[in-house]
Amino acid sequence: MKPYIVKRSKIDNLGLYATKNIRKGTRIIEYKGKVITVKETEKNPKYDNGKAIYLFNLNKRYDLDGDFKFNTARLINHSCDPNCEVYGTGLKIWVHAIKDISKGEEFSYDYGFNFDEDYKNYPCRCKSKNCCGFIVREGSRWRLKKKKKQK
Repeated sequence: MKPYIVKRSKIDNLGLYATKNIRKGTRIIEYKGKVITVKETEKNPKYDNGKAIYLFNLNKRYDLDGDFKFNTARLINHSCDPNCEVYGTGLKIWVHAIKDISKGEEFSYDYGFNFDEDYKNYPCRCKSKNCCGFIVREGSRWRLKKKKKQK
């Protein structure tokens, strides 16, 4: 039995949910896709950040395009209080639990978006108590809190 099921997400559209209790450190699912060159990513309009993309940087030369129906891991949503992280080994990427996850809980990870002038184009709907309102990586969220204080 797979450790996940696809169903409607409370965060955004569809999501992956645990079908059993999962212990911290468990490898849950591989993020699958097509290995492409960074040059191809830069040239192809498919990878324009103005629309939904499922892209991971593997190294300086290669990215992983996960925009395929066979890549169930693409349905894992962002959260400012995630229960998973993504780790790469070689040209493969795996989603691992960073906390104990209860049966029925939605899997989530920090998408790691950089803080730049486009951050307002990526609203966060995770509703966690430390949500900053936008999909911005944890190390940059302090900038948003600082902006709120300046207003």
